[in-house]
Amino acid sequence: MRFETLSYATDNRVATITLDRPEHFNAIAHNMPREIRAAVEMAEADQDVHVIVVRGAGPGFCGGYDLKHYAERKGTISGSQDMPWDPTLDFQMMWRNTQDFMALWRATKPTIARVHGAAVAGGSDIALCCDFLIMADDARIGYPPARVWGVPTPAMWVYRLGPQMAKRMMMTGDLIDGREAERIGLALEAVPAAELDEAVERLVGRLRGVPRNQLMMTKTVVNQAYDNMGLNNTQMFATLFDGVSRHSPEGIWFRERTQEVGFKQAVAERDSGDPIASQVSKRLPAAD
Repeated sequence: MRFETLSYATDNRVATITLDRPEHFNAIAHNMPREIRAAVEMAEADQDVHVIVVRGAGPGFCGGYDLKHYAERKGTISGSQDMPWDPTLDFQMMWRNTQDFMALWRATKPTIARVHGAAVAGGSDIALCCDFLIMADDARIGYPPARVWGVPTPAMWVYRLGPQMAKRMMMTGDLIDGREAERIGLALEAVPAAELDEAVERLVGRLRGVPRNQLMMTKTVVNQAYDNMGLNNTQMFATLFDGVSRHSPEGIWFRERTQEVGFKQAVAERDSGDPIASQVSKRLPAAD
């Protein structure tokens, strides 16, 4: 299979999926979620593969969806409709993307995210759908659009961090570095960037010698516990709310403000600490 947004290679019982749009910080293009799923399915079908590693080409892992591109464009776009909007269209689009990313979680073989640079917004979704995160200690991870204009649809923060820390990450949109990610249990290990490949190889070396059937059974034992805790229902809520967040008064304000002053300035205003509600109220029609 030929891929447009990633590359796929196998060696010594390991399949490596490389997100390969470095000139765009590996931003999630329209077909990237499908290609991730297809690559996982290739690795699943390969009897010689025991472990799957996901990494990013260039300066970082993945910068997420290209929100600058989407938010600054005029007119109806994927993920932001003119009003009145049809929530089912948003849900269908993002639900499919979520399930494509979750192919990494549902694969019978262990998946490892090798994170350098940054895994932000949708990039953090991809990383957190993997079984393990190995991070450079100066790499960053988080979901800034959770402040306005987004909800992380896989909602894996909930299941990896527990309620208090998950709320912190999802409500603040903070970016944390690899050291803090390791401290709170989000990353298995954080090492200097120069030692990242070595750290990944240490874990790969422990996994690739385990029989595939053992890996499948032990992974299934863990995953079914999360399924029984309502993972699918949580993701349905998150995916629905993700669409709502782009069409709420604050979401519409953010996109209009982005078109007026550019994405960077709109983000600075979003993150300034000033109440967004006061900005929204200025744009609402006066009551009769």
